[in-house]
Amino acid sequence: MKYKRILLKLSGEALMGEQQFGINPQRLKAYAQEVKAAVDSGAEVAITIGGGNIFRGLQAGESGIERVQGDAMGMLATVINGLALQSAIENEGIKTRLMTAIKMDQLAEPFIRRRAIRHLEKGRVVIFGAGTGNPYFTTDTGAALRAVEIEADVILKGTRVDGIYSADPEKDPTATKYEKVSFDEVYEKGLNVMDMTAFTLCNENKLPIIVFDINEKGNLLRLIQGEEIGTLVDL
Repeated sequence: MKYKRILLKLSGEALMGEQQFGINPQRLKAYAQEVKAAVDSGAEVAITIGGGNIFRGLQAGESGIERVQGDAMGMLATVINGLALQSAIENEGIKTRLMTAIKMDQLAEPFIRRRAIRHLEKGRVVIFGAGTGNPYFTTDTGAALRAVEIEADVILKGTRVDGIYSADPEKDPTATKYEKVSFDEVYEKGLNVMDMTAFTLCNENKLPIIVFDINEKGNLLRLIQGEEIGTLVDL
């Protein structure tokens, strides 16, 4: 096994499937099965999920909601997704813990670093909700922060595309895919991997990122075992 402790970053939009919003039950189950396969192989799995399928803080301004309030709503959306993911993974027979950056004791544990690491060591999947707990930070930054805190070996960013391209492959047919790219090259070429705050945090802490297609069955397990899938961002 190449990566023992991973942080899987999923976007809220990934849960929509072909829908315009909300949670697609089939997609939710598929992700839970991917996580189960990873845990069964002996990997320690933490997950951070976005909330864009329910509410995006950045869109709040269009409806007259101030940014800080909008970001708070977005953080709550990630908790809703976290609860859904928790239920789906436990339906596969895997024990989980949902930990949130904002206290909501009736629903989840507060994030405590040592406790999170202990859960992982015991084979539980840890889902991190509510981002960093602060406005103006994305769930990408939340993922990078938690990955550094729990000493993850890698961030696996599951997306709809199979890696990092020179341009958006869904819009530009001439876009070329990178197999491996350095942190410096991402800065120089202006590639869209994560938001800059999250990306800089990974760079400063020498934490590699792999961008891959989460919707391809078995990809997560193959990545953990060392297959070269997607695009690796490293020093």
